[in-house]
Amino acid sequence: MAPEQNGAAELLIAVRPTVTPRDVEERIVPIASILRHSQASHALLVMAPWIAPRAQQQLRDRGIGYLDLTGNVSVSVPAPAIRLSLHGALRSPYSQESTERTVTLAGPRAGRIVRFLADFVPPYRAGQIADACDVSLPWVSRLLRQLEDQLLIRREGRVITEVRWAELLRARAETCNLLRNNAPESMLAPEGITTVLDALKTRPLSGRDSPKIVVTGPYAAREVAPLTVGGQLMLYVDPESDAPEAVGHQLGLLRVDQGADVLLLRAQDRVVFARPRTVDGIAHVALSQLVLDGLAGPGRMPAEAEGVLAYMAEDETRWRRPWVGGE
Repeated sequence: MAPEQNGAAELLIAVRPTVTPRDVEERIVPIASILRHSQASHALLVMAPWIAPRAQQQLRDRGIGYLDLTGNVSVSVPAPAIRLSLHGALRSPYSQESTERTVTLAGPRAGRIVRFLADFVPPYRAGQIADACDVSLPWVSRLLRQLEDQLLIRREGRVITEVRWAELLRARAETCNLLRNNAPESMLAPEGITTVLDALKTRPLSGRDSPKIVVTGPYAAREVAPLTVGGQLMLYVDPESDAPEAVGHQLGLLRVDQGADVLLLRAQDRVVFARPRTVDGIAHVALSQLVLDGLAGPGRMPAEAEGVLAYMAEDETRWRRPWVGGE
């Protein structure tokens, strides 16, 4: 190592193809621990093509430097005094859409699995998740391995024993865009939102001639965490081509190009209707879906979602339940 008086420091560089939170915990932290307990004064620097924000935070919390090829950098050397912190890509430029061979948290299949993991308290196995979510077992198994690498779930053998549901919902939301994934139809309520809400109370929750409707967005979030006022009334409707027209007619809405106070969202996947809550006689999305929509939504919706997350964390028993086969 170069003498300290020469104004130089030596870094021990660990180059990895990927860095997951599990890598940090099981592979990188032990190296850092060995260095700290030895007489070596090397500073550890982890390098990879891209390092996800959660892994970056873990490295910072443990005083380990990192650098990726998108410009995320954190280097701290005591002598000579160097502190460098730069921000690069928040999302991997190398990500792929989910296919049969490549599995990510994007897409409808992953959405069903995330909802299951958030809504139901373990223990359960991959096969039970596959059956409940109508997703192939090999695909579920590959996604679960990724979630385990991200420390979003923990398993004992083949049994899932722990789900970090809040972090899981955040990770899923990062892959979504509420208005891009669920094609919106802009509507105006000529007699006001209150009239629409009253109409929702009197209509059947479902039926052959009554498309499914559930409330999400600001109006649903406000019932749980009243942090804001105003905002558009957002309603999920069946993805069938004529559903928005049928719902608009039932609720007395007019289609508009500007100034909409109601958005009818064509559901990308029917999981948004799963395990709804009834609030004042109106069907609302499950709290886990409300968080996903809020974090992936525009304007103040992410802040509203944080309020809902805080409410959920206060008492999990009021919204999570043990898994019972067949639900």
